Amino acid sequence: MLLDERGENLGSEEFAHILERWRDDGMRECRFVIGAADGHSKQEREDADLLISFGKATWPHLLARAMLAEQLFRATSILAGHPYHRAG
Repeated sequence: MLLDERGENLGSEEFAHILERWRDDGMRECRFVIGAADGHSKQEREDADLLISFGKATWPHLLARAMLAEQLFRATSILAGHPYHRAG
């Protein structure tokens, strides 16, 4: 999964359900790749299973990592039925 400005801007529940589907389909691992200063190459984007974006703004790598960690925690909470995520 590439984090790329050209990627899909997914909501937390959509993101969780993609991970759920991959898990249920037996995907053994998922790698999240944050682009370099010039982003990802065309070939890398074509080879990725999914491109996601955290919006049109440019984010520093350390902040993008923290945002990804939050979305992974939130996805886990959503799939577990935990009340952490408050949709709406």
